[in-house]
Amino acid sequence: MKHPYRAAFAAALIGCCAAPAASAQDYPNKPIRIIVPLPPGGSNDVLARVLGEEMSKTLGQPFVVENKPGAAGNIGTDQVAKARPDGYTLGIAPNQTVAVNPALYPKLPFDVQKDLMGIGLMATLPMTLVVPSSSKAGSIDELVAMAKAEPGKLTYASAGSGSPQHMSAEIFQSLTSTQMTHVPYKGSNPALVDVLAGTVDVMFCPINSALPYIQNGRLKALGVTGAQRLQTLPEVPTIAEKVPNFASDIWIGLIAPAGTPPEIVQKLNAELNRALKMPAVQAKLAEQGIQAATSTPAELDRMMRDDRKRWAEVIKRANIRVD
Repeated sequence: MKHPYRAAFAAALIGCCAAPAASAQDYPNKPIRIIVPLPPGGSNDVLARVLGEEMSKTLGQPFVVENKPGAAGNIGTDQVAKARPDGYTLGIAPNQTVAVNPALYPKLPFDVQKDLMGIGLMATLPMTLVVPSSSKAGSIDELVAMAKAEPGKLTYASAGSGSPQHMSAEIFQSLTSTQMTHVPYKGSNPALVDVLAGTVDVMFCPINSALPYIQNGRLKALGVTGAQRLQTLPEVPTIAEKVPNFASDIWIGLIAPAGTPPEIVQKLNAELNRALKMPAVQAKLAEQGIQAATSTPAELDRMMRDDRKRWAEVIKRANIRVD
């Protein structure tokens, strides 16, 4: 005897199992939200808007950018972590929020490894090691010699404790066996103002902020943080050329809540990489000092994991505390 309830249950079960694949096939069928955990106007915001606009052309749905700044990016990132994992809430993830903050803030309301997953790398933002034009240091070697001659006398500016500028300086000091005094600011702009004035001696500064002052002679660029020299500053060496093993770029990725269906993740990754490889998109980003970069979801997950471990070691060794 056939059991109609059992047959109905089996049909329902098959339908449930097939639902994720169907939703992925139909995805997206409504607007996609991108949460930027930092204020409007910065590199993270630019990436979200430029790439969201390009990806919407082929996916057929708009990308709505929402800026949720606060707590060094933790507020916006927490909203991504707690969102429904259906592909309709994504997040911009600078390495500050997903690699540095977990070691700086022991009571985060989210766990990067458990609550978030990578869609793909979006960009890298090289920084330049700069000094005022009045500085006696004209090279990395001269700066290191000055720092070693009088430990603690030279000062370096940053956008705040735990910021990319701060972390880069800590790695630099560790690898060169030097000691400089940290002067944290509330943001890059006030820090740069005091470096330009000669009030502070040194700064690791994002290239898009520093370049105009390097070009007009108010700043001297001693090195760049990336693995390769910049096309805009071909005469300036990478710091790694002078300080082996130095590596401290800013990178930015696109993330989603953990549990987002893999078919949706792969679809978003393919569209993201397609957009990032377009010359027009690359040129638009380059105007802001942003270098387009791509990866697979797994590669971004690995970057987040490896960077968390590396920065945790730096933070512990330097005894860094947030204000």
